[in-house]
Amino acid sequence: MKKILFLHGFSGRADVLTPDLPMHPQDALRFIRELIGREKPDLLVGNSCGAFYAQMIAPVVGIPALLGNPHFQMSEFLKQRIGQHEYKSPRKDGKQSFVIDENLVKEFAALEATQFDNWNPQFRDRVWGLFGEQDSLAHFKPLFLEHYNRSFHFPGGHTPTADEVRTWYVPLAEKMLIEL
Repeated sequence: MKKILFLHGFSGRADVLTPDLPMHPQDALRFIRELIGREKPDLLVGNSCGAFYAQMIAPVVGIPALLGNPHFQMSEFLKQRIGQHEYKSPRKDGKQSFVIDENLVKEFAALEATQFDNWNPQFRDRVWGLFGEQDSLAHFKPLFLEHYNRSFHFPGGHTPTADEVRTWYVPLAEKMLIEL
């Protein structure tokens, strides 16, 4: 059975791993790399910040990736949201709240400055982008297309619904597993 590492929510015809990611970006990248080493997924799927991470990791570990509404400037997103927040869904560790502060914003800004350092032209067709036509948060298709060739659209917003995942993400993930 094929294995997919989805960095925030998914369901389909494969063994799908959906871990809770650490809040701090370097911790999250370390966690993802360790999980990849242990689980050996065939495909990475990420949405928003998860797509930001998947884009950086895919060429390093040699795994294709599907990026849903990739947010390549998380620091700008976070600057507007300084303060305490609640997670949208329950976490396995039981934590339901988190804090965005200036240090977290700086951590993401530092990572953004190097996010394409491991970009590899051999991955132009191995990293695909899926962009919601109603996405009001992340508008990075032009930047995505500077690095990758395959982009697709779906009629939804930034955070896909379960139906949108089934209708748009799953078929593309299945296609990637067959083609790549």
